[in-house]
Amino acid sequence: MHIPVLYKEAIEFLSPYKGQKFVDATAGGGGHTQALLEKETQVLAIDRDEEAVESLREHFAPQIENGRLVPRVANFADLEATATGAGFGGASGILFDLGLSSDQLDRAERGFAFQKDGPLDMRFSKTQTVTASSILSTSSETELIKIFWDYGEEKRFARKVARAVVNFRSIKPIASTGELFELIKRCLPPPIRFRAGDTARRIFQSLRISVNGELEDLSKALPQALSILIPKGRIVVISFHSLEDRIVKNFFNQNSRQCICPQDFPICQCGSNNARLKILTKKPVTATPEEIERNPRARSAKLRAAEKIK
Repeated sequence: MHIPVLYKEAIEFLSPYKGQKFVDATAGGGGHTQALLEKETQVLAIDRDEEAVESLREHFAPQIENGRLVPRVANFADLEATATGAGFGGASGILFDLGLSSDQLDRAERGFAFQKDGPLDMRFSKTQTVTASSILSTSSETELIKIFWDYGEEKRFARKVARAVVNFRSIKPIASTGELFELIKRCLPPPIRFRAGDTARRIFQSLRISVNGELEDLSKALPQALSILIPKGRIVVISFHSLEDRIVKNFFNQNSRQCICPQDFPICQCGSNNARLKILTKKPVTATPEEIERNPRARSAKLRAAEKIK
């Protein structure tokens, strides 16, 4: 089984022991789920990807049979309803490992990677109607610029790529990830085309986030995670780009403040006893050079952890 990024650090912060209940909100290939099960815990394994959950059912059939693992096809935006419905309303820990699984990246037919030619899909779940292809086919030039800029943080070539997409589709639809990559490459000046992968990575990220509503779902999930944690329960989030990390950082900071009075109040009126979280990572934990050498994807990973106070 593939070992997830920051695997050891995530399990250390969750600090599982026998009999506790945990929620793996992004179960994927099951690496974190397996580590939690090895500590004799009960685990609710959630993923939007039907194929990932089916794989979990096959791999962990004995643990499902004895009731220690409950797999669910679900969006973590519905975390509270999913967890309470499965009997995990009092969880000792919740893990979010955001972004893509290795299986999703490695399979060309999922359409996530520009290095592999495949359909422009990028859906986490086959039940979703919006695909990368539909966004590229129907969005206006202005809308595409906003997607590339806001979700890919592509400042330099967002306008040029958006214009190229609109011009190209007026002749024929963009058929594949490979065709989109070639289109992006042609938008770059010849001296830097050898670095086209950097721009393509940001454009592909922006489309994936837009297709799956990832940032909105994360913003919905974090307050729900806090609701279903028991006191001293822990939340661990591994993110892979600054947009996700900013949401997590702001949520942790807001919920760790004792005083919630407006800043212009000269004297505290709220009682300064409002913190719901204790932040365990003053700075995000990042991968060691050794892990990055083994798995280059770990380079951008950041782990933040917090403990529920009340």
